Amino acid sequence: MNFPDDLKYTKDHEWIKLEGDTATVGITDFAQHELGDIVYIEVNTVGETLEQEETFGTIEAVKTVSDLFMPVSGEVLEFNDELEGSPDIVNQDPYGKGWIAKIKVSDPSELDELLDVEKYKELVG
Repeated sequence: MNFPDDLKYTKDHEWIKLEGDTATVGITDFAQHELGDIVYIEVNTVGETLEQEETFGTIEAVKTVSDLFMPVSGEVLEFNDELEGSPDIVNQDPYGKGWIAKIKVSDPSELDELLDVEKYKELVG
């Protein structure tokens, strides 16, 4: 499995990449593999400001529905519209075209609480 070392990870299998005060968020290769074929993604929190670990959406696979959790506190700015018609992009390219949301980070220090690539690899074994 692929785990880019320039990202931060959560124990709930989201990844985050900070660029300025905006971050891109998605789910990890491990998460998409565990979920299986993704059939629907919903993010109905665009425009809302949420706290770290609050639910910002859901991801539905053939066998389950899972919540998506905010890796850090901030405002949900954008949902990846391409996923509406092709949610399986997350299965194919979880770190690229399969990003899920962009957020405006309100407390960058929260990134220090997240896992680096080595700690995430330990988590997933």
